Amino acid sequence: MSLMFVGLLFAQMPMLPMPVAQVPVAAKPEVVRPYEVRSLPGQLDNFRVFNSNSPELVTEEGILLSTFPPTSKKSPGAHLNFPLEGRFDIFAHHVSRSRITERQGPLYMAIVLHNPTSRPIRLLTLQATSYLNDQAPFIDLPAHADNRSGRVYSGPGSRAMSDVLRRQRQSGWDVGVTLEPGQSHLLVNLPIAEQSGTARSTWMRLYSNGKLYAASLAKFARPDGRGGFQAPQLSDWLALLANGDLAQPRDRAPTPLNANQGEFIYGRVAGISQGSEWQAKITDADDSSHLNIPQPGEGIAYVINSLDRGTLGTGQVQSAEMLARYPDTAYRAHGNYAVKYDLEVPLHNPHAHPRQVTLALQTPIKEDRLSQGGLRFLTTTDGPIFFRGTVRVRYTDAQGQEQQRYVHLVQRRGQMAEPLLTLTLPPQQTQPVRVELLYPPDATPPQVLTIRTLDDSLKSER
Repeated sequence: MSLMFVGLLFAQMPMLPMPVAQVPVAAKPEVVRPYEVRSLPGQLDNFRVFNSNSPELVTEEGILLSTFPPTSKKSPGAHLNFPLEGRFDIFAHHVSRSRITERQGPLYMAIVLHNPTSRPIRLLTLQATSYLNDQAPFIDLPAHADNRSGRVYSGPGSRAMSDVLRRQRQSGWDVGVTLEPGQSHLLVNLPIAEQSGTARSTWMRLYSNGKLYAASLAKFARPDGRGGFQAPQLSDWLALLANGDLAQPRDRAPTPLNANQGEFIYGRVAGISQGSEWQAKITDADDSSHLNIPQPGEGIAYVINSLDRGTLGTGQVQSAEMLARYPDTAYRAHGNYAVKYDLEVPLHNPHAHPRQVTLALQTPIKEDRLSQGGLRFLTTTDGPIFFRGTVRVRYTDAQGQEQQRYVHLVQRRGQMAEPLLTLTLPPQQTQPVRVELLYPPDATPPQVLTIRTLDDSLKSER
């Protein structure tokens, strides 16, 4: 496929969620939709994200990501020397195949914070969620499912991003903590693997009133002296931070972004990315207050999560910039995992008659330039899943009542989708719609938000 993942051999476990390479794909019957494809207005905000996703597959103990200074460290190259402060996010997604034996316990992941200053630093946890796939197993779900209950998910990324979208607060997290000068704090200490192998997705939104260093680390549980195991303690993690090296094996190194020949490797992300949310008001122009719906039978598509060599003809790369990274990891935060897309769409019907309009999130075949003059879709979709997550749609109905829908989507490469919403717009009226999603860490970009006006012969988005 055009944006590959490394596969896992677990039962019910899908492909790993980071784009790795572009390779040829066997031809399948296609259909071209002549949508007008547009860049997405708006931009990412400037909040920083501690972005830990490389190596995704963790088999040994080691440092996953450290923003600590390299001084007094056994492996200086494992430390990026990049303190965080103010409002920032933490995103971590890692997988393990490690098996628990009598001699080896479960593999844990920790996030350690340190106050390097001479004054107390207050840290607030605004929101946090973390799941193993034991808590959110990968299961087969329909392409389109009502998720108002919040109980529809497949995989830890799908469940975690659904929680964040709903502003749900997972229990068990400290609301606030004060780090004294020179003090270290164990923010996260959770297993990646409890049985024969699993994945964990973690997301946190934090605020500190001063500079903090952060590190994510992997270490096996310690024997408890009674024939069992216990979680590593803060002293164990600090020893690993001081004396350890980057976790092995490393992921494939990325291809330079300006390379124009051969296989293109996106790489996986380990570093500090800039941008946690993309807000946009989708209108006809910067000075317009609304978006005129297309002519009957026509459609407009706005690219969601475009990336290098995958801009669908727009030339727009939405991938977050990396402010600090390891040399063998991704040059950008390709995939924008856990980034929120908050899109306001003020639909306007300029016609003299009522019109039916559909909004859908779809997954066309990735291209940088539109080779067929429109978006390419597959007529049969049986390949790997490219999107698995919940979308929220808010609008006001014909009776003036505010409505809210949560829809869980499962889409494969090249898959057309049924609408998230179908509205009838009166003539010369504007109908605001808001579409929100957090891009799940087991998805493959890009997607498109399509707006289509139906004519009398069209009964669905397809």
